[in-house]
Amino acid sequence: MATAPGPALRSGALIGLAALTLMWGLNWPLMKFSLRELTPLYFRAITMTGGSLLLYAFYALRGQDMRLPRAAWPALAVLAATNIFGWHLFSILGVQALASGRAAILGFTMPIWTVLLAIAFFGERLTPRIAWAAACVGVAVLLLLGDELVALAGNPLGVLWMQLAALSWALGTILMRRSRLVLPTPVITVWMMLLSSVVFWVVAALAEPFPLWNFSAPMWAALVWGFAINYGIAQIIWFGLARELPATASAFSIMAVPLVGILSATWIVGEIPRWQDWIAAVFVVGAIAATLLARKSSPPQP
Repeated sequence: MATAPGPALRSGALIGLAALTLMWGLNWPLMKFSLRELTPLYFRAITMTGGSLLLYAFYALRGQDMRLPRAAWPALAVLAATNIFGWHLFSILGVQALASGRAAILGFTMPIWTVLLAIAFFGERLTPRIAWAAACVGVAVLLLLGDELVALAGNPLGVLWMQLAALSWALGTILMRRSRLVLPTPVITVWMMLLSSVVFWVVAALAEPFPLWNFSAPMWAALVWGFAINYGIAQIIWFGLARELPATASAFSIMAVPLVGILSATWIVGEIPRWQDWIAAVFVVGAIAATLLARKSSPPQP
């Protein structure tokens, strides 16, 4: 029958979304693991460069025209600065300073910041739903900030890094929605990553010692995961699903990522979540639900 392919396609999309959620969630403790042997800026430079080149080759081999018009460079540079460089810079500093699950919770406050920025600067209306979401985020941030301040080895600066990361991502999302670039999403994303990779190499060379490359086998595996899975396969799957999935499915996936990060961090890097993490996660998941279940979302990758 003509309707037979529909359910199969939907099942395949849901399987792909579940795989994406696991990839994005697992990436947080794997980043933390990688920072045991590699400095944060070089970690971003290495993995983002590898992922960018992988994506470029994949789409070029599929016949996609990957050329970037000269007129598009200024707009693309602005989008890259917020969507890619700012998010990935501040988030890796946050992961270095905090438990990876805690960093994931704080990073995924971004959907709420997107709406609040749009209300503050672009004239969108504040609704009771958004006010509730903002209050939930405030409780979560204050709860984790307070715990970092009282903990013997706490690092409250990490909370600031993650909120700057979320704000950068949020601003980039708004700018992307308002951008007049008429190019396929894979082309825009790959070139934003390539440009940010170059900047990461320059900043890393100025701020950190050059790596010796004598990494352990697990570290090499983590680097391969970083560029091949997080920046590569996950992006390819997301581009393939983005137009097919309903907004609610994307929202539930985003809500699940911090929870996967918290749970997987126990066996990847030995982090034991505190009660504050679980309560903060509940508040952030509630805030994401209030914000995204009525909106279409477009998450980036950690």
